[in-house]
Amino acid sequence: MNKMLSALIATCITLSSTPADARDTRLKMPIASAMSKAQSSGKLPQGVRFFFGSQKFASPSRSLGPVTTSRKTNFFNKSDSEGCEWTFLSAMMALGERARALGANAVVGIRSNYRNQEFSSETEYECGAGAVSGGVAFKAEIVTLP
Repeated sequence: MNKMLSALIATCITLSSTPADARDTRLKMPIASAMSKAQSSGKLPQGVRFFFGSQKFASPSRSLGPVTTSRKTNFFNKSDSEGCEWTFLSAMMALGERARALGANAVVGIRSNYRNQEFSSETEYECGAGAVSGGVAFKAEIVTLP
């Protein structure tokens, strides 16, 4: 009977305790640093230009419509900065590859769209960092520039 009572008490304590707080931090990270690392990685499609927020660009000769991307990665054993830059690269590769597939040469109006909440900036992007994983999501427009 003592073992049953102990097991019942342990179960009640387990069920009534709150789980450890799961981290869900929204970080504003510098585009310049992430873009520099992305470009030096050699993984971005050649000939595709990227414009964030309301950065100026020439009038497009052709607009190929909106595009979205959402990328996640494991943040285990990575700093927030490393994890965010990793997912930034993955998201930028997806945008660039989509532009190339459509025969375009630019992705414009890139803005963060983490958890469907837009954040537009020419200098920062938003990254969601959790206890185990994190992600970057973007919305943009695919165009052909002269």
